[in-house]
Amino acid sequence: MSLIKVEHHPDEARLQALGVTSWPTWSKEVSTFPWSYSEQEVAYILEGEVTVTPKEGAPVSFGAGDLVTFSPGLTCTWEVKKPLRKHYRFG
Repeated sequence: MSLIKVEHHPDEARLQALGVTSWPTWSKEVSTFPWSYSEQEVAYILEGEVTVTPKEGAPVSFGAGDLVTFSPGLTCTWEVKKPLRKHYRFG
């Protein structure tokens, strides 16, 4: 099972069911940094382009319009290729 699940351009009904527009937003400039997840994060990408490489596994790329789920226990490196803005929810 992949520790990163990408849903490319989910439909509006799915986003409304999740309440994505009520989630906080987070932005990041072009950069590379390590990250670890102690709990699940679901993120909806508003702008940008990112490649996340798990410590053990293949790189996963996603961008604007994608809904991404990161599993608890994931240790990875984020590479923000185009400035990122996302809605996110932990837990």
